[in-house]
Formats: sequence, C-alpha cells, structure tokens
Amino acid sequence: CCASCPRDLYLFFPRAVGDNGPPFHGTHMTTAPSRDQIADRIAAELGHSFAGEMLAGGHYVPIVRDGRTLYTSGQVPRVGTTVVVTGRVGDAVSLEKAREGAQICALRCLTLLRRELGSLDGVEKVLRVGVFIQCTAEFTQQSEVADAASDLLHRVFGEAGVHVRTAVGVYQLPKNASVELEMTVAAKDSKA
Repeated sequence: CCASCPRDLYLFFPRAVGDNGPPFHGTHMTTAPSRDQIADRIAAELGHSFAGEMLAGGHYVPIVRDGRTLYTSGQVPRVGTTVVVTGRVGDAVSLEKAREGAQICALRCLTLLRRELGSLDGVEKVLRVGVFIQCTAEFTQQSEVADAASDLLHRVFGEAGVHVRTAVGVYQLPKNASVELEMTVAAKDSKA
C-alpha cells in the first residue's frame, strides 16, 4: 500500500492469482480482516453476491440451531434464482466448474450462518461438511470437487474451518445441480 505499511500485513489479505501488488491499495490496515470480509472477498472473486433472500422450497428451513450446533440444509450452487452450475460432472461439467459450484454452495452456507449468528466470527468450529456430486459412473474425483469447499472454509476460518467430510457421487440432484453441500458448525455461544 505504501512505504509506511509493514509488508507482512499483506499476508492477511488473500489475492487473486497473478496479483503481485498489495490488496486494498491506499488503505492502512492494522488488523486482520474479519471472517465476513474474507467471505465477501471470495464471493467477489467468483463474481457473485449472496445479498438477496434465500428461500426454502418446501416445508423446511434453510438453517436450524440446537444450542451451540447449527445445521444448514443442502445448498445447491444458486445465485439469486438461478442454479449456475448444472449437469453431470465428468460429462457436460468439468472438474473445475464443479469445484466452482462447491465454492458457491459453501458461500451459501456461510451466508445462512452469518444471518443466523450476525457474523461469521460467531462460529467456533466447522464440524462437518457433506458434499454430493451429480456425476457419471466413471467419475472418481468427488474428493477433488469437495476440496474446493474445504479450502474455502479453511481460508475463511483458518484451523477452525478444518472439518470431517463426506464426498459422495450421486445420480441426480435437485434442479439438475452439479453439486449440493450441507454443513454443521459449532457456535461460540448458545442462543438464549
């Protein structure tokens, strides 16, 4: 940013591949960004916003809380009203596109958690992630698809984002989505 800013502050701010300059040019940051800021930056890198309403399509809720434990419903890679990654992985959908879909699903879960807790800083630990991939019988890279979501969670939460995980290939998903993801987290405080 400038000569008076320590270079090591830039390590706190993830940058796009090929961006060798400091992020947030002209800004003097003295603290690490919040988890919310990191999630917002990742969403911007993907070119999406999750500011709109996230509706459930039936007699269920998108997130439920039991004490300190929060469970999200399965999230497909929907932005606004459009599922943006559709089709069978290993056929019409590439591994990279499926990985992008997994990231969008994870960001949708984070949006739900943020709305429930007021901030992602209220998350103590990501406990479990389940990833379902609509794929061909020959496709065996389910873990590589799920890794994109796991890497995103680690980027947002650090070690608190390391979780147990299941990645499963399935024949079909709602709305022809290529990926669906559900998440369980522990909150720092139980809801009164």
